[in-house]
Amino acid sequence: MAEHESLEFGKADFVLLDNVSLEEFMANLKLRFEKGRIYTYIGEVVVSVNPYRAMNIYGRDTIEQYKGRELYEQPPHLFAIADAAYKAMKRRNKDTCIVISGESGAGKTEASKYIMQYIAAITNPSQRAEVERVKNMLLKSNCVLEAFGNAKTNRNDNSSRFGKYMDINFDFKGDPIGGHINNYLLEKQQPPSVFKCIFQLVKGAPDAQLRSLHIQRDPTAYTYIKVGGQIKSSINDSADFKAVTDAMKVIGFTTEEIQTVYKILATILHLGNLKFGSDGDVTLIENSKLVSILGDLLSTKDENVEKALLYRTVATGRDVIDKQHTHQEASYGRDALAKAIYERLFCWIVGRINDIIEVKNYDVRVHGKNTVIGVLDIYGFEIFQNNSFEQFCINYCNEKLQQLFIQLVLKQEQEEYQREGIPWKHIDYFNNQIIVDLVEQQHKGIFAVLDEACMNVGKVTDEMLLQALNGKLAKHAHYTSRKLSPTDKNLEFDRDFRIRHYAGDVAYSVVGFIDKNKDTLFQDFKRLLYNSSNPVLKAMWPEGKLSITEVTKRPLTAATLFKNSMISLVENLASKEPYYVRCIKPNEVKSPLLFEHERCKHQVEYLGLLENVRVRRAGFANRQIYPRFLQRYKMISEFTWPNHDLPSDKEAVKRLLQGCGFEHDVAYGKTKVFIRTPRTIFSLEEQRAEMVKRIVLFLQKVWRGTLARMHYRRMRAALIIIRAYRRYKVKSYIREVNQRFKNVRGMKDHGKHVKWPTPPKVLRKFEEIFIQIYFRWWAWTLIKDLSPEQLVQIRAKVATLECLKGQRADLGLQRAWEGNYLVSDSPGTASSFTLISSDLQRKDKFMRVLFSCNVRKINRFNKAEDRALLITDRHLYKMDPVKQYKPMKSIPLYNVTGVSISPGKDQLVVFHTKDNRDLIVCLQGMVPAGDSRIGELVGTLLSHFKSEKRKLQVNIVSPIHCSMNGRKCTVVVETKINQSQPDFTKSRSGYILSVPGN
Repeated sequence: MAEHESLEFGKADFVLLDNVSLEEFMANLKLRFEKGRIYTYIGEVVVSVNPYRAMNIYGRDTIEQYKGRELYEQPPHLFAIADAAYKAMKRRNKDTCIVISGESGAGKTEASKYIMQYIAAITNPSQRAEVERVKNMLLKSNCVLEAFGNAKTNRNDNSSRFGKYMDINFDFKGDPIGGHINNYLLEKQQPPSVFKCIFQLVKGAPDAQLRSLHIQRDPTAYTYIKVGGQIKSSINDSADFKAVTDAMKVIGFTTEEIQTVYKILATILHLGNLKFGSDGDVTLIENSKLVSILGDLLSTKDENVEKALLYRTVATGRDVIDKQHTHQEASYGRDALAKAIYERLFCWIVGRINDIIEVKNYDVRVHGKNTVIGVLDIYGFEIFQNNSFEQFCINYCNEKLQQLFIQLVLKQEQEEYQREGIPWKHIDYFNNQIIVDLVEQQHKGIFAVLDEACMNVGKVTDEMLLQALNGKLAKHAHYTSRKLSPTDKNLEFDRDFRIRHYAGDVAYSVVGFIDKNKDTLFQDFKRLLYNSSNPVLKAMWPEGKLSITEVTKRPLTAATLFKNSMISLVENLASKEPYYVRCIKPNEVKSPLLFEHERCKHQVEYLGLLENVRVRRAGFANRQIYPRFLQRYKMISEFTWPNHDLPSDKEAVKRLLQGCGFEHDVAYGKTKVFIRTPRTIFSLEEQRAEMVKRIVLFLQKVWRGTLARMHYRRMRAALIIIRAYRRYKVKSYIREVNQRFKNVRGMKDHGKHVKWPTPPKVLRKFEEIFIQIYFRWWAWTLIKDLSPEQLVQIRAKVATLECLKGQRADLGLQRAWEGNYLVSDSPGTASSFTLISSDLQRKDKFMRVLFSCNVRKINRFNKAEDRALLITDRHLYKMDPVKQYKPMKSIPLYNVTGVSISPGKDQLVVFHTKDNRDLIVCLQGMVPAGDSRIGELVGTLLSHFKSEKRKLQVNIVSPIHCSMNGRKCTVVVETKINQSQPDFTKSRSGYILSVPGN
């Protein structure tokens, strides 16, 4: 029962009508249409009226409103019926289907698209990539099939010219894992150009693609388009063309396959422009240039195309002759080829989609039961000015679906009430089985008479078929013709017959019945296409490989194939739990405002909606056999959980329902319980869901406790074993280490060459620490006898190695580090330097000299000059060696933040200071010449800074970025062949240190 809508919108469920009459039904339907409410329930059936306008009721917000909700909780909507089918499939693990019916233009195709959209939106909450891929392919298949299977008709701008039944396969969690599409009777009455894809190609394809296909942008240039009457352009042609192409790519069509599809469409357009002429008795192609275009598109020789169009190969015994077509035969063969190519292309597209989306490698034992939701979108009942073989088949299909509805909703339900002994007042309805038998009955039905006419030897005409039908069906109440009713001037002699369908009387013209029922395509065309060098096109025509003289079995006629497919479809639908969407077309002019009362009333009558209301109102929404009902709901009552002790399941069900307070809403049959309203079922489901949570929680507690105890015992046993094993491995490892290292004190290298044993995993960290301890001991044995001065030098070299190893060559590690080189490099001035150094020590109170050396530096005037550098533990001094090492400037060592050196062999050093007045120097005057002191300088500073718990930043870069007097600059080192000594020069961005090269 639908709720949450004001009465100003009418009754949301026709079952709630105060008076069940056709007038009340129509008044409520019209009121809801005028108020913008296009959906109304009949119990669990949705009645949909085509609004002929876009409506904002299909977005993500609306989907969330209906997701997981019951039918009565929200206003009527397609999403509600889709959710009901999905929930039924998941809850009962049973296949369901949604049957969408109604006449052409009533909105069936749009309804099927919204249902698919909803199912895709509510599945795969965990966003698994594979499920998303399958959902995307299922949705995109709609786009492709609509382009190639829908056309504009007099009554519908987007009419499905084929029937489509799609099965969506779900895994045990309810996520889609694949699908399968069955197509029925693509219409061949019209030229193929009426299909949307042809017009999308002409008006929407890129210019380069049209040139490759020899296609003009002008639709009026093609005969088939003019005959089909689809000349009107659309602003969406280009976007639609791209959408279809992209959809084929998403589904999995290869680039070659997509190109072949458009080549075939272009072939059809060019075929329509072929003109035949005569030269005496010889038939000719007037515009022969098209032959070479067709040969190119079909990947075959031009002469083979021309021969197939003008000649027919006939085998008489072992002899083979070429019989030339007349002008009329050639035109007929051309049109038959165009229609056959398009039909074969469409079937190939459907088959290709199925190959890609079908469930593969699904193992029930591994993945659980595979369930299905079927969605049937099939052509509606059609009455045109000229109704031919296709309309006859389409209307027969609708008769079969109506019969299924009658059987499941009207007939079987009433018979079941009587069989179960439920009080019931019989409701009359029209049973259309008599019309179904009129069409499909063996030996007597119209299909049987048609097939018999097609199999007769000799020339059998459509007029002869009509005579045979008159003879066989003269007394049938639902068949008539002009011969049987001479006064009926609406029928033509020797052409028309009329059938009284459940939806109304339809007059059919027999013209073309025999031709369309037989496979009239000449074998020459099949051989032509099979011998194409295009593998995709070749695969579409496997029968073309037959030898010319080979005798083949007569193929089944189109009527027989269609009848068999309809019988199979109905059996398939009957095996599932059906849900119905009944679509109504409000007017003929596609107006969003007009509600034609008589037209809608006629549809309501022939769809049997009023009878549906009466049966639903008087009947029961649900029925289940007692054991199944008990098995599902027994946990709700203490009398039935976990097992009952009552005399029968029927008594147990009664006790359960009485305890829930539902005895007024149920009836008890002989083998089944009948529940009148959906609300009772929903309430039972809610109570069951609540109890299932508790039961699951209880079982989880018990089972988790059992598992925890089992796990604890296993873990405890494992822990004991692991501990014992670890102790054994540790002891084994320690014994092995002791064995290998017991005499290392007496070894020359104190055991450095000894290979460590492989430790167990648990001791890998311990081994690392153990090795560190050993090497610390090993290092201690090496340095324990060194003097303090030697230890200071060792620490400085270690600091240099850690900082500069692998980043700069020639670190000077192999020689002794003197540090105070101003004494040793210049013996003649050593006394002067020593005197100045002593004065500075008394003045600045430094403890020791860390490093001294002659340098080339840049002064504040950007000039290079010779200076001496003295670094103590307190200051860094610049001295003038010319003036007896007179101190020029001192920098407190705490003001030094870092040093930068280059990765080369040069002696460039930049001291970075806090006040951005960096000192740029190049060490020089080394004895011996070419000696490198950069490593010593860096290591000495690092070691000293570390002893004072300070950090010195060392950069090894080129060029070096620094600041001179607060100005940013760079120092670049360049090698010059003619340079004798390192020297600085000014550059645009800073300074260049030129050093001697080889």
